[in-house]
Amino acid sequence: MIRCTRHVAAFSLLLLVALLLNASRVQVLEADDYDHNQANRRLAIARYDRPRGDILVGGTPVTGSVDTHERLRYERRYSDGPLYAPVTGYASQTYGTTLLEGTEDDLLSGTDSRLARVPLWNDLIRKRQPGGDVHTTLEAGVQRAAHQGLNGRRGAVVALEPATGRILALVSSPSYDPGALAGTGPSVTAAWQRLNTSPSRPMLNRALRQTYPPGSTFKVVTAAAALDAGVVDEVRDPTDTADPYRLPNSGTRLTNEASGCEDATLLHAFEVSCNTVFARLGVDVGLRGMVDAAESFGFNDSGLRIPVRVAESTFDTSMDRAQLALSSIGQFDTRATPLEMAMVAAAVANRGVIQRPTLVRKVTAANGRTVSTHRPRTYRRAMSRETADRLRELMVAVVTDGTGTQASIDGAEVGGKTGTAQHGVDNSGTPYAWFISWARAEGAAKPAVAVAVVIEDAEADRADISGGGSAAPIAREVMRAALD
Repeated sequence: MIRCTRHVAAFSLLLLVALLLNASRVQVLEADDYDHNQANRRLAIARYDRPRGDILVGGTPVTGSVDTHERLRYERRYSDGPLYAPVTGYASQTYGTTLLEGTEDDLLSGTDSRLARVPLWNDLIRKRQPGGDVHTTLEAGVQRAAHQGLNGRRGAVVALEPATGRILALVSSPSYDPGALAGTGPSVTAAWQRLNTSPSRPMLNRALRQTYPPGSTFKVVTAAAALDAGVVDEVRDPTDTADPYRLPNSGTRLTNEASGCEDATLLHAFEVSCNTVFARLGVDVGLRGMVDAAESFGFNDSGLRIPVRVAESTFDTSMDRAQLALSSIGQFDTRATPLEMAMVAAAVANRGVIQRPTLVRKVTAANGRTVSTHRPRTYRRAMSRETADRLRELMVAVVTDGTGTQASIDGAEVGGKTGTAQHGVDNSGTPYAWFISWARAEGAAKPAVAVAVVIEDAEADRADISGGGSAAPIAREVMRAALD
């Protein structure tokens, strides 16, 4: 009897140990897996049981939370939703988070360990702090000027402060109201379906996630490469370029819409945007030199974050000389985001240095305590200081005497570059209109803003579709708002 009792006790002890081991496995080793399992409703209920932190523009919240008294209690709300959607993204109880709502989700939801005054305290007690706030770098007036300038047309605008990399405006058009996706139920599902099937693709962030052929705005990069490489020594010397220009090892002849391009100086070629001159310069610089120059401006960088992920702008690293000629005027396979082209303009404005762009000025805890602050950091040196100074001269000439006169602002020095980017089968699509620029207030030590504008569906005669006719007036109003 005693032996049977011992066997039962030993077996019971073995079962108890197995139970404890299994409980430890579930509660310790696999806790994260269960916490993040989509079937775990407790996670969603806990996530929405308190207000989310806010995203602010100029110190004013552009987001909020409303108590629905449902199981998923607090639902996201947006003020001026379409205006700021390309920056905030959405926080949806059904479809998750995007853009700043996604990259700053831990801080906004209160799970970020930095919100606790004692390091790792939240992890030890498994407790959430009240959600923190994200203070953006946007300027409300500049953002609104960009949004109103596009006026619903397909396209994008990005404005940067060249000396710091702060993003002053980031607009993608057409836009949408992220509040329509915030909750749950049939209305949210219907809104999601409508937005994702719309031909205008309002949920595509054209400023950050769409790449376009940059057209003649890329000639800034080609000019910088030629000047830095010594292919051109003096901007007022003839370039010995034929018009039309026969592409190397090809029967194709490249022509110009502008006049006076044969044997033009770099200054005149830049003012009126001579394709032949810049195609020839790209070939003279050579593939390696052009690749190095493009990458110095940020092309072929797949890791850029602001902190939102940015699509890679590309310049081919393997081409024949004819393809290189076309790539050097922003065609062939060259592609750029509007943010990248704003960085190109900022490099000229900031004497050759590109500061790392950012959308976040600082983040704070719910009580106002600063958790972290953005400090300007150098991203790349795109060109020498001397080359940047000469490019500033060329860009000013575009606005005073060339194709970009509609960007001029009284009482300010403005530099710009127009662009018309061909696309579609046999270039049959309506060309994209580009304009990149920078502006310096009279008496100021340095430019205050750099801007890139692209319009996909510019409705005008072909000669007027160039950035000077469609995009330059938008850039002018954005720069004026930044200077004001």
